[in-house]
Amino acid sequence: MSKKRGLSLEEKRQKMLEIFYEKKMFFQLKELEKIAPKEKGITPMSVKEVLQSLVDDNLVDAERIGTSNYFWSYPSKAMHMRKRKQDQLTNDIHEVKKIMSNSDELLQQAKKGKENSDERNEVLLKLTKLKEENKSLKVELQRYQDCDPEVIKEVQIKSNEALDSANRWTDNLFAIKSWCNKKFNIDSKTLDKQFGIPEDFDYIE
Repeated sequence: MSKKRGLSLEEKRQKMLEIFYEKKMFFQLKELEKIAPKEKGITPMSVKEVLQSLVDDNLVDAERIGTSNYFWSYPSKAMHMRKRKQDQLTNDIHEVKKIMSNSDELLQQAKKGKENSDERNEVLLKLTKLKEENKSLKVELQRYQDCDPEVIKEVQIKSNEALDSANRWTDNLFAIKSWCNKKFNIDSKTLDKQFGIPEDFDYIE
């Protein structure tokens, strides 16, 4: 025959509360140490620990009268605590919904005037082409580095012009993102995701 499993802490707590609810009396610790093992199977050594956990959770009241400590609890106390907890959770839900509603409103405001447009697409397309041109010029510069110095100089000039142009557009986009952040309190990652700006978008060195 298998050994009988001992009670878990939560089971002990429930059984300790049953003592109070069933008897509707005040108890001292020494009285509970006698009643709990006999009627509820709670080991004497754990009675004090279980009782203290219930007191800490405000499920059992405790009061020192003279030199003795008395403990008590009624079913209505647990019911009121559950009601307070339910009210608190309901209030928390309302607050979260309010925050979500405000965030949605801010997001909608941020979207106004920034919808996907031909102008925006043209800017991004031009930036992509300038990046590709800059990359191509760098390859060409590498190929001619041992050739005519005048050719190299011309390629360098074109490369620098393309680089400056690309970084000017990058400046413009960063300025727009900064304005959106200050005006609508929308962070950079949200704007990038909303308008399809790559995560590695940055100045070209």
